[in-house]
Amino acid sequence: MAIIRPFNGLRPTEDLAAKVAARPYDVLSSEEAKAAASGNPYSYYHVSKSEIDLPEGTDTHSKPVYDKAAENLHRMVQEGTLFLEPQAAYYIYKLVMNDRAQTGLVCVSAISDYNNGIIKKHEFTRPDKELDRINHIKTTKAQTGNVFLAYNDVPEVNALVDHWQEHNKPVYDFTAEDGIQHTIWVINTPAAIQDITTLFAEKVPCTYIADGHHRAASASLVQAAFEKEGKITSVDNPVNYFLTTIFPASQLAILDYNRVVKDLNGLSKEALLSRLDYDFTVEEIGHLPQQPSMLHEFSMYLDGRWYRLVAKEGTYTTDPIGILDVTILSNNILDKLLGIKDQRTDKRIDFVGGIRGLNELVKRVDSGEMKVAFALFPVTIQQLFDIADSGNVMPPKSTWFEPKLRDGLITHII
Repeated sequence: MAIIRPFNGLRPTEDLAAKVAARPYDVLSSEEAKAAASGNPYSYYHVSKSEIDLPEGTDTHSKPVYDKAAENLHRMVQEGTLFLEPQAAYYIYKLVMNDRAQTGLVCVSAISDYNNGIIKKHEFTRPDKELDRINHIKTTKAQTGNVFLAYNDVPEVNALVDHWQEHNKPVYDFTAEDGIQHTIWVINTPAAIQDITTLFAEKVPCTYIADGHHRAASASLVQAAFEKEGKITSVDNPVNYFLTTIFPASQLAILDYNRVVKDLNGLSKEALLSRLDYDFTVEEIGHLPQQPSMLHEFSMYLDGRWYRLVAKEGTYTTDPIGILDVTILSNNILDKLLGIKDQRTDKRIDFVGGIRGLNELVKRVDSGEMKVAFALFPVTIQQLFDIADSGNVMPPKSTWFEPKLRDGLITHII
């Protein structure tokens, strides 16, 4: 069963929360972060993307970057921008995007649950990205990025969270520049804390990583290193836990994660369309973008035109991985026709989160940067659970969750 704990969160004063809050470090470039933090010394990008405060061209994975992150975090504490919660607490984090709300519980989850498979994964991680987060955690002595977990709804947990929201005032409530509303409550009474801890221990057999595989893996590796070095003297040591926000599955939405490819692997447009006809029903649909409306349907943009591709029977299997649209696309188009064997390393392919819309695919192709684009129907939360339960992993860049948690609102000090 799931082991979660309250913790003393490091968080901003109420008047500065909106200025501190920053998008996750891995969803924007250094240039975008620098622009977003311009004129704002309170921005958490000074911690999560600290290269913005160093000379242009600085290696983002170099020691000066991690040292600067630690320096900036210390400065924000010393100046009173951030303060440590006086007692261990849970936090409720509600996000509202386009009138759709999702509410999660901010806590620390046990590294042992991650290592033992109680916290289930659905993606591979890359050693270079793990090392980046390891160095950031060790240098700042903090977990600055939140791991987004999901679980099958427990009515008693939902009821407790709803009751707390109804009868208590939030500590933060603001709408960010992208229109997403962020509201946070602190749960700090011993009875409520005990009820939550017990409910998860008795009613939640497992949780699933929705977003943040590298943050979770890095926290585990840091804990292992500390243990090997004899730095952990108590099971309650903060390094035995990592920062998570856990959402009930019924409230979550997954957006599409689309692909753009630089060339047609030596094929002409006509040859590609002809070969696609073996595995797909192909229909030209014109100049206007059209989102796939169901599983196994794809939209392709090529040479100024959109096409609807519907996978034929026999092109996929019914196992948890084989039935995924990302698998169908990978096997029958990217690999078979375009020669892309490993999407994690092939430089001819790039990925576009659905939050950017289909017009971003048009832009990338019409600019000449890319030759062809593919839009997919989103993976369902149940498909994600099925794959994690089976012990399999999804192809890379299969899911895009929105809205995203903001960094800086709650940090876990280790």
